[in-house]
Amino acid sequence: MTGIVKGLRPLSGLAAGLALAPVVAAGLMSEPAQAQDGSVLRIVPHADLRNIDPIWTTAYITRNHGYLVWDTLFALDENLEVQPQMAEGYEVSDDGLTYTITLRSGLTFHDGSPVTAADAVASLRRWGARDGMGQKLMSVTDSIEAVDDLSFTITLSEPYGLVLDSLGKISSNVPFIMPARLAETSPSEQIPEVIGSGPFRFVEAEWQPGNLVVYERFEDYVPRDEPASYAAGGKLANVDRVEWRYIPDAATATQALLAGEVDLYEQPAVDLIPMIQADPSITVQTVDPLGTQGVIRFNFLHPPFDNKYARQAAMHAVSQADYMYSIMGNPEYFEEFCGAYFMCGGPFETDVGSEILRGQDLDRARELLEQSGYDGREVVILDPTDVPVAHGQALVTAQALREIGMNVRLAALDWATMTSRRAVRDAPEDGGWNIFPTWWLAVDQLNPITNISVAASGDTAWFGWPDNPRIEELRDAFARETDQDAQRAIVVELQEELYDFVPYIPTGQYYQPTAWRSNVSNVLVAPVPFFWNITVD
Repeated sequence: MTGIVKGLRPLSGLAAGLALAPVVAAGLMSEPAQAQDGSVLRIVPHADLRNIDPIWTTAYITRNHGYLVWDTLFALDENLEVQPQMAEGYEVSDDGLTYTITLRSGLTFHDGSPVTAADAVASLRRWGARDGMGQKLMSVTDSIEAVDDLSFTITLSEPYGLVLDSLGKISSNVPFIMPARLAETSPSEQIPEVIGSGPFRFVEAEWQPGNLVVYERFEDYVPRDEPASYAAGGKLANVDRVEWRYIPDAATATQALLAGEVDLYEQPAVDLIPMIQADPSITVQTVDPLGTQGVIRFNFLHPPFDNKYARQAAMHAVSQADYMYSIMGNPEYFEEFCGAYFMCGGPFETDVGSEILRGQDLDRARELLEQSGYDGREVVILDPTDVPVAHGQALVTAQALREIGMNVRLAALDWATMTSRRAVRDAPEDGGWNIFPTWWLAVDQLNPITNISVAASGDTAWFGWPDNPRIEELRDAFARETDQDAQRAIVVELQEELYDFVPYIPTGQYYQPTAWRSNVSNVLVAPVPFFWNITVD
């Protein structure tokens, strides 16, 4: 069985203009069966889990880990509308400056302590110091204070239309609620232990980095009554254990799925999908219908990419088709071309400025590289060889840069190591880097606030640390604007600036399939892989 839903369909909805056409989730309205004794869901994740703090890192493997063990105050549903999750409800003052949020009663952490407003306050403060969207919210926040055990207030310095959109952010960094004692950890350091508030408990004693991660159902979790819908609704733990079995070799992982040694393969290599599809007991389906944007990220702190002409040269040197055929192979799984920094098919799609990316021009790339003053120094590209999407982008980039005369070294490493090394600000020759490949889901890229890769706030920006006051002015203007037509006009101006500044290269828009065996049911269609509600026979 196969299935693919390709392309965004813009609608109006969220205050930030995020809403898209609703997507019906597989088994969404059915009532999942209760967990069977000893039932285990065995998954091949897309990467190894090494970093356990989803506020410290934006890595999707850590975000997925976060969704298993923590919960959120608000969450995004299948209509891309924000719904209460741990929150019972909220009130907004007449002047729009004070939000009073009340928690559901009876919520507990995995250590048995109650979830309180103080925990929520500390968690939001830490998230707001680290996350790009959170930073924008905190810039207009005067205070976040607990009122009593179950309620707290967010008081703004000026009206801000993205408060709930920020608190209901579905992807990295997700504002998960942790115990205050952990949330008081510096946002520049990882939390020392995992004490969750969600449907599964992290079993640290069985964690084997490079091999196995284990989660057990948390018996005291209190799910909402509504059906599951994206990150919102009732999160029912219908298996006793979830096991992530890290298998870095795609062929070996495929054989494990075919042999029934694992139940679900999160991101199978596209060139191996025909082999998987030949087994009638396996479903292959694109469960994220919104798509993904490939990304080549520059380091702005060190030469040569501290110079915009070097970045423009790199963009002229590459071809989206080369990237997409390398990492996805089959055109069924990617758009022919997408020059929109905020996703094709989304509410803020525009092709303005994208001429530089539309056609590979090696001669112009060489001219720009000379203009940048490039001195032949080594360019270090981080190459996560265990993740096909990232590895393919690294290889294509290296070849393109070599063709225009750059001295390139591919630094082979695994994804988990890369997500730590990209935080290093040292010079490339001292253990740092010049370029790393990655990807972002559409829900992370749909507008200038959610797309933290375009943020250019210097030291507080995402890895690479670009600094461009004009970009930040336009992002602020977008966040404060409530009229969508005016927002679109801002986006056009912003994208013109982005193509001149080049915070990263959008390498294409694609749709990653997932595969699971017939003993697995109720897999949710959503932009993030959620492992609640799933049943295993």
